[in-house]
Amino acid sequence: MSQYMARLGQRRGRMPQQQRPRLRLNGSSRRPRRVAMLSVHTSPLHQPGTGDAGGMNVYIVELAKQLAEHGTQVEIFTRATTAALPPSVELSPGVLVRHIDAGPYEGLAKEELPAQLCAFTHGVMQAWAGQRPGHYDLVHSHYWLSGHVGWLAAQRWGVPLVNAMHTMAKVKNAALAKGDTPEPAARVIGETQIVRAADRLIANTAEEAGDLVRHYDADPGRTAVVHPGVNLERFRPADGRAAARARLGLPQDALIPLFAGRIQPLKAPDILLRAVALLVEEDPALRGRLVVPVVGGPSGSGLAKPERLHKLAAKLGISDVVRFHPPVGQEELADWYRAASVLVMPSYSESFGLVAVEAQACGTPVIAAAVGGLPVAVRDSVSGFLVEGHEPRAYAQALRRFITGTGEPAPGGGHGLADSMGEAAARHAAGFGWEAAAARTLDVYAAAMHDKRRHLRSAHG
Repeated sequence: MSQYMARLGQRRGRMPQQQRPRLRLNGSSRRPRRVAMLSVHTSPLHQPGTGDAGGMNVYIVELAKQLAEHGTQVEIFTRATTAALPPSVELSPGVLVRHIDAGPYEGLAKEELPAQLCAFTHGVMQAWAGQRPGHYDLVHSHYWLSGHVGWLAAQRWGVPLVNAMHTMAKVKNAALAKGDTPEPAARVIGETQIVRAADRLIANTAEEAGDLVRHYDADPGRTAVVHPGVNLERFRPADGRAAARARLGLPQDALIPLFAGRIQPLKAPDILLRAVALLVEEDPALRGRLVVPVVGGPSGSGLAKPERLHKLAAKLGISDVVRFHPPVGQEELADWYRAASVLVMPSYSESFGLVAVEAQACGTPVIAAAVGGLPVAVRDSVSGFLVEGHEPRAYAQALRRFITGTGEPAPGGGHGLADSMGEAAARHAAGFGWEAAAARTLDVYAAAMHDKRRHLRSAHG
């Protein structure tokens, strides 16, 4: 074991505070003019809920748009996945997506991407070589793979590196679903290197920041908490549950517990199915009033057995109430949220849980596992319920609380608990706008740039 690895875990500092004082610099030096944003393994143009596309895709797209609104241009570098893609695409004013050729366009698993980091880095450097000196003021990398590219780019360009892990191998391995595949040791080593190399680390929650300190010996002084946001214009109650159900062809008087996201053991959609089976077993009459949509596609280790969840529904005898639906665009996804009585997120690990905030913004309460960032995303017993552990019976008990309120329409056409909690959920989610997330991110950028300039001045006497 190297001396560097042996030092891991020896230094412990105070936990980062959720809200740190904002650094205020004078004039235009407070924020970067242009940021190189790196997303190696998943493109911001991909449909969330398919393959490796998920919350991180939404995060990058929405953050980049808001940064541009604040006057900071963003160029997003991602791996080209088809020859038909142009070298660059304008995502929105001030946001450019650059496609880098690195490995075969299709059939390359995320686990195979480390072998393509050299090619990806070469492509990034080629794009930079065509620009004037000082084109980028800062590098913001997402996930550990991007962090390694950002590490070299930031050093070569003489600018700060800001990294957001989004998920961490040690945290995921500590909470593996039964039968799931652990993250490899190479990823742990890679993440540890990025934690040491980055000028700033962005964590979604104080708990995630604490995980960086505990598991990776991160410097608390260089670790900032920035809650992700939600597009409050897209995800909102709009015309309500009844109208959304009518558009989606769902019964008005049904109890509809929704799962939305990537179908893989980590996200645990099987727990929802097992909980529903318990409810039907206890009350067979409920079968006629239940609709359980599963909206999403296989991902990660779930790709090995894409039919697994269908087979489980058949084995549990609930195929007649479960409706599998492929991933949908953001506008239609908002309708699925509005139509649901409750969103169910039994995940084993979530760095934040954007889906939970999106659903609440649409006026839908959430039943979620009390893991990762979900206790921040969901206000327990107010905007939803947090469940300790992953026993299906515990989720069945939480769902049962909605049955009396939603199994039959309440007077005036309401849905009882789903309505009252839904109103509280919308109020809670209103505090998670992307504008605030972008403003806080710009503060992190400013601090990193300030420290970098001070370090360079000191180095040059």
